Amino acid sequence: MANKIKLRRKSVQPKRVPRAGKPGGAEGDVYQEALAHHLAGRLSRAESLYRQILLLAPGDPEAQYRLGNVCMDQGRLDEAISCYRRALNLKPDLAEAHGNLGNIFRAQGKPDEAETSYRRALELRPDFFVLHYNLGNALTDQGKQEEAAASFRRALDLKPDFIQARGNLGVVLHDQGKLEEAAVCFRRALTLDSGFAEAHCNLGKILHDQGKLDQAVESFRRALALRPDFAEAYSHLGVALHAQGKLEEAVDVFSRALALKPDFVDAHDNLGNALHDQGRLAEAEASIRRALALKPDLPDTGSNLGNVLKDLGKVGEAMESYRRALELEPDLPRTHSNLLLCSNYMPDRKVADYLEEACCYGRMVAAKVDAPFTDWPPPASPARLRVGLVSGDFRTHPVGFFLENFLAELDPDRIELFAYSTHHQEDALTARIRPRFKSWKSLVGRSDLDAARLIHNDVVQVLFDLSGHTRHNRLPVFAWRPAPVQVSWLGYSASTGVAEIDYLLADPHVVPPGEESHFVETIQRLPESYLCFSPPAREVEIGPLPATRRAGITFGSFNNPAKINEQVIALWAKILHGVPGSRLILKAGQFMDASFSEIMHQQFLTRGIAPERVLLEGFDNRREDHLAAYNRIDIALDPFPYNGTTTSAEGLWMGVPFVTRRGDRFIAHVGESIARNAGMDDWIAGDDGEYVAKAASFAADPDLLSGLRAGLRRQVSTSPLCDAGRFARNFEAAVWEMWRRFEAAS
Repeated sequence: MANKIKLRRKSVQPKRVPRAGKPGGAEGDVYQEALAHHLAGRLSRAESLYRQILLLAPGDPEAQYRLGNVCMDQGRLDEAISCYRRALNLKPDLAEAHGNLGNIFRAQGKPDEAETSYRRALELRPDFFVLHYNLGNALTDQGKQEEAAASFRRALDLKPDFIQARGNLGVVLHDQGKLEEAAVCFRRALTLDSGFAEAHCNLGKILHDQGKLDQAVESFRRALALRPDFAEAYSHLGVALHAQGKLEEAVDVFSRALALKPDFVDAHDNLGNALHDQGRLAEAEASIRRALALKPDLPDTGSNLGNVLKDLGKVGEAMESYRRALELEPDLPRTHSNLLLCSNYMPDRKVADYLEEACCYGRMVAAKVDAPFTDWPPPASPARLRVGLVSGDFRTHPVGFFLENFLAELDPDRIELFAYSTHHQEDALTARIRPRFKSWKSLVGRSDLDAARLIHNDVVQVLFDLSGHTRHNRLPVFAWRPAPVQVSWLGYSASTGVAEIDYLLADPHVVPPGEESHFVETIQRLPESYLCFSPPAREVEIGPLPATRRAGITFGSFNNPAKINEQVIALWAKILHGVPGSRLILKAGQFMDASFSEIMHQQFLTRGIAPERVLLEGFDNRREDHLAAYNRIDIALDPFPYNGTTTSAEGLWMGVPFVTRRGDRFIAHVGESIARNAGMDDWIAGDDGEYVAKAASFAADPDLLSGLRAGLRRQVSTSPLCDAGRFARNFEAAVWEMWRRFEAAS
C-alpha cells in the first residue's frame, strides 16, 4: 500500500515594477492611469489605455510589456507571449519580460523553455531574488534537484527572509532524502512566519517520513487551525492517523478533505487504503477506482487497487493492475514487490516465470546502485559474529511470533544481534525482544544508500532480510551490499531475485534436493525446520473436540482468503459433500465485508454447498481470542499452492491437526515442513484425491481426533517446530557456516 502525501511548494511571479525612463507629460499620465487600473484589478480598462499608448507609439517596449502583463493576468497566455516578444524585439534587455515569459512557459508545462527565459533574465538582473526563486521552481519541475537547491539558496542569499524560497528549498531537500536539512528549512520558515500553513504541513510530512507520527499529526493540525479549508493538510493528517492505526479517525479526515475538494485524487486513494485496512473492501475498491477515474496515470494508485483486488480474491485482476502500474513507472520497487507477492497466490504460475520476474526486479534495484560497498572493516571479535536483521515486523506479527523465543536462546558469545526496523510501529512484543539486540536502529525515512551506509558502518557481517517482497521490505538496501554475507529468511517463501542476497535460509522440506534452481540465492538448509514458533505468552486453554458437542465435524481455515482459489474451493466442497453433517469455518479480516462474504458463499453454492454450512467470520484483534476460536474446529484444511504458516502452527498448538497437500515449490512445501517437524507425516496428502480422502478418513475417527487434541500441544512443544534452544543452535551453526565460506573465498 502506498499512501499519497506530497509536499507543497509555492510559485511567485517576478515583480512588475514601474520602469525607469517612462515618458512624462500627457503620455506619462496615461501610463500612470493604466497602471492604477491594472493594480486595482480593472484589467479591461488598463488594456484599453495601453493599447491607446501603442496606437500613438507602436515602438514603445514598455507599453508592449505592460500589455503582456494584463493579458497574462486575464489568462490569455498566447497573446501575452506575443506582447513580451514584441517588447523584447524592441528592447532585448528587458529582464522582466524574459522573466514573465518563463512564468507563462511554466504554466504551459514547458519547464525547459521556462528555464531558458529565467536564465536570460538573470543575465540581465543577477541580483533579482524572485528570478532565482522561479528558476528553482522550473528546475524542480525537470527533476534537476541539485541545481534547483542552488537557485533557492541564491534567492535566500539575496533575501534571507524569503520564506517561500526557504519552503521550496525544503521540498527539494526532502525529495533528495535529506530529511533533517528539509526540516530545518521549514522550521526556519516558521520562525519568520508562524502562520505559514504550507510550512506546517510540509514539516508534518517530514516528521511523518521520519516515523515521528505524533509530531507529524501536531504539525498537520496546526496547518488546519490556520487554514480550515486546507484539503491537502486534511489528507496528510489522515495518512498519519492511518499509520498510527487510528483508522476510523483517518477515514473521517479523508472524508473532510473530499468535502472540501471532491476531485482530490490523493484523498480518494488514501481513503481507499484506510477502508482496505478496515476490511471494507468493496468501499476501498470504489474509492481507489474513483481516484483512477480522475487521473488514470497514477502508478501508486494502480498498485493500491491491485492490493485490494488481491484481498478480494481477484488475483488475476490484481496482477493486471500491477502490470498497468509498472507500464506507467517500470522502476517502482514497491509495485514490483506487490506483483511478485501476488503471483504466489496463482495456482498455475510456473516457477520459472516467477523467477524470471523476480530477476527483473533484482536487476532494476541493482541498476539504481552507483557503487556498492566492496570492502568491510575486520570484525572486532573473531569468536562472535555481528548479525543484522532488517524487518518492519518486530512486533505482534507472524514474523515476530517466529522470532521471539529463539532470539532468547541465541548464544551472545557467538552471535551479536543488530536490529534495523523498517516500520515505526512498536508494541508489547517489540518491548520483549528489544533487549536481545546490542543495537536497535530505524531505517524509516532513510534513503536506501543512507540505510546501507548505516549498516556498513556498524560492521555487520551477516545481514538478514526478514521481509522478501512483503510490506515494509527494504530489499533495495541489500543491492548496495552493506554486509559481506546477505541472507533472506522467514518473511517470504520464494526467491527475492536480488543477486546481492547470497543465501536463502530453508530446510530439507521447503527446498528439497532438485529445487535449488528455483532461486538466485544459494540454499542454506537448517537440518530440521526453518521456522521456530513462539507460543503465546498467555496460555489459552484447549477445549474438548467440537464434534463431541455437535453432530458433525467442523473443518476450518483461518488463512488469508487470497489463498483460497477455485481449486481449493472445489476440493473443500468435495470434502463437505463426502462428510455428512460437516461444516466449514473460514475466518479472516476480509469476511467483515458483507459483499465479499456473499461472493465466497456463492462460490460454494455453485458447488452444491449451502451458505449455512460455510461460516464466515472476521478477524479477532486480541491474539488470545483468535487462538480460542480454534476450539470450534476439529480439522484444519491447508490451502494451496500458498500454504498456511502461522495459522497451521497456531492450530497445532491449540490441538487442531491440519491436512496439507504436497507441493512443487517453497511456498507449497511449507505445510509439509510444519507437519513433518510436528510429527504429523500422515496428514500430508500426495495429490488432490488423497487430500479429500485423508480429510474424510480423519473426520470419521473421532477417537483419533480426541487423542490428538489432548496431546498435540505437548507433542509440538518438544518438536523442532517449537524447541527454541535446539533451533538456536542450528541457526548459529548455519550463520557461522555461511561466514566461514565467505572467509575462505576472500
